[in-house]
Amino acid sequence: MADYFTVEKETSFSLTEKKSKFIGYIKPCESEAQAVEFVNLIKKKHSDARHNVYAYVLRENNKQRYSDDGEPQGTAGLPVLEVLTKKGITDVCVVVTRYFGGILLGTGGLTRAYSDACCGAVEHSGVKLMTECNKVALSCDYSFYNTLQNLFGNYTLKTEKADFSEKVEIVLYIKSGEFEKFENDINDKFSGQISLKVVGKQFFGFEVEK
Repeated sequence: MADYFTVEKETSFSLTEKKSKFIGYIKPCESEAQAVEFVNLIKKKHSDARHNVYAYVLRENNKQRYSDDGEPQGTAGLPVLEVLTKKGITDVCVVVTRYFGGILLGTGGLTRAYSDACCGAVEHSGVKLMTECNKVALSCDYSFYNTLQNLFGNYTLKTEKADFSEKVEIVLYIKSGEFEKFENDINDKFSGQISLKVVGKQFFGFEVEK
């Protein structure tokens, strides 16, 4: 499977534009059923709102959907979708709720407000790179720990846990494409005095700026 970008967590972001309140909700979703469920949940939560605009992008069948929900065509759902596609994010659903403030924004104003609400939600959620990783168990003496930590900084990896008892026992995820070099570095620097074992393989997320 290829690497991809998605969002870290469900969250929301709100802004006010000429007395209209826009609330952008975002959630990681792996299927259309999850996305539709999220849209319906927000619509129910804000059933008194003038509009509940949405867009979602999924790896499942490369699906993209959006709705203007009564706003002028192309001013709401499409700008939200374009934020997601331009940022290269997938497996994500965004709903932007609008409470009308009595002042018309015009097509340009609407487009900017819906885009900004979506951008804010993305930034608050955090973007992560999902990549295939090796799950690795390491064991070493305390005297090697600081040097090992410095070496970690050269790689795309994340420590899951570290136990400090008779020895330092570390479990981490490292990008599969970097594992061979990582293993060679460990063996070269520590002359085989660090135990290293691959205990699994899975997709794992690393936070990035997007």
